[in-house]
Parts: sequence; C-alpha cells; structure tokens
Amino acid sequence: MQNSLDVITIGEAMAMFVATETGDLAAAEKFVKRAAGAELNVATGLARLGLRVGWVSRVGNDSFGRFVLQQLAKEQIDSRGVTTDDRYATGFQLKSKVDDGTDPIVEYFRKGSAASHLSVEDFNEEYFFSARHLHLSGVAAALSASSLELLNHTAKAMKAKGKTISFDPNLRLVLWKSEAEMVKQLNQLAFQADWVLPGVKEGVILTGQKTPEGIADFYLDKGVKTVVLKTGADGAWFKTASGEKGAVAAVKVDNVVDTVGAGDGFAVGVISALLEGKTLSQAVSRGNKIGSLAIQVIGDSEGLPTRSALGE
Repeated sequence: MQNSLDVITIGEAMAMFVATETGDLAAAEKFVKRAAGAELNVATGLARLGLRVGWVSRVGNDSFGRFVLQQLAKEQIDSRGVTTDDRYATGFQLKSKVDDGTDPIVEYFRKGSAASHLSVEDFNEEYFFSARHLHLSGVAAALSASSLELLNHTAKAMKAKGKTISFDPNLRLVLWKSEAEMVKQLNQLAFQADWVLPGVKEGVILTGQKTPEGIADFYLDKGVKTVVLKTGADGAWFKTASGEKGAVAAVKVDNVVDTVGAGDGFAVGVISALLEGKTLSQAVSRGNKIGSLAIQVIGDSEGLPTRSALGE
C-alpha cells in the first residue's frame, strides 16, 4: 500500500436536498438530491483533477449511506477507509435555492450521525501512511470529541512521518460549545499544518488580528510554513515562513449562483497545484479559478472541474 494515495482526508458526508425553487424551505415541494460535506467536496475536486484520493468516514447502513458510497465510486475516490455503521444513521441536510448571489439557507440533520462517532479506532496506520498529504477541516473537528481526537492523532502521526498537511478552518460555530473552545481546538490543529487556508473573517476570529499579514504571522510564528487567506472579492493573499508574500486577484464572476463550496474549491486548487510542484502564486491563482467555477452552479461540488475543463 506504500505511496498508493496522493491525498487523504477525514470528514462527514450527508445526503443534501436542494430546493428547485426559490423561497422559504417550508414552502419548497421539490428537491434535487446531492452528496455534501466540506472534506468530500475537496476529495471530489482533487479526484477530478486526477489525484489519487482517499476519504475516511463512517456512514449508516441506510439508503443515504449507500448513496454516499455510490458517489465515491462515481468520482473514483478510494473508500477503503469508510466504515458502514449499523448503529447510527447517515446525516442529511436541506438547502434553499437562491438566485441573487446571497448565501442559501442550510438546515442540518446530523446530530448523532454515524460520522459523529468517528474516533481513533478509525485510524489505520498503513492506510494513512500510504498517502503523501493529509487535508483536514474544522468541520470534522466540530462533529464530536472523538472525531476531534482522531484528527489530532492523525495530524501528529502524519507530521511525524514527514507528510505534508493542509488545514481549512471552515468555521461552524453552531457545532461548538463556545467560540473560545472552537478557537482553541482549531488553532491547535492549525499549528500542526504546513499550509493553513482560512478566510480573512475566519482569521480575525481565530487570531484576534485585523490584517492579512497579522493573521498570517500568528500562524507562521507557530511553525506553519504557508498561510493563504481568502479575501473575498479581492481574491487571496499569502505569506510564507521565508517571508514571500503577495496578492492574487479574484476571477470576476458575472452570475453568482450558489456560494456554498467556494472555499472547498479554493482548497482544491491550492492543494493540487502545490502537490504538483507549482509555485505558490500559481497555486493561489488556481484556487481562485476553481473557487469561481464552484459558485456558478447549484450544488457544493458540481462546479469542480476535470483536468481538461481546468484548461491549464
């Protein structure tokens, strides 16, 4: 199994029902079913670009769980690290349809889900060590204490093996007991990463700093090698431990359809390019490009391109 994967990630996937008409979810009568989950979105985007990707999770022994497994097979994502749990159900979510570029309303039904029972028992050393890069997100960290323990254990083990690690905070305050606890736990994970990818608003919350450079320095001082900040309409800004820094302009989008998944698309671009040996500027540029594609379609991963569609 040595070096059989380029990237491995851990997270929860849910069945997602997207309303087909705008308005209050309570009034919606028709929905389209998709698979959703921050880490699954990243895994999907990387797999479409031709990288060998493994995704570790738990799903229920139910129709939603089978649907998630079918999506993994469809996207050619390695599912050897996925456990079908007979005790707990697969989570699901409802998402409103918007057509004015605003964020859709998302309602989650995930409490007590199979994935929330992820634990250190799901760490298969041989499987994880077969990958050269680990990607983690703050969503999986927020699922439960046992899931957080798994992420910390995995990050420590992969770092000790000399693997590279990326971390996207993906703040979900509603899943945490308090903002202070969220900040503490996510920063502990971030400090173990090589590449930290927050949004600038997330960075302000996590570090208390008000500027991109202040946010970056907070993490660089803790041993992180590269910090890339998503700065919204301005694009992205980066700084490295060696002092390299710069801004990359956003890709102009005339028609924003669905903002959910933009950050995951950005992560796909940055991670894939860096693993291919591209420069940091090239990686951030690809992140901006894929993020812009993600917001032009309905669904969390429908806009993530194949290698040929990327056009590089």
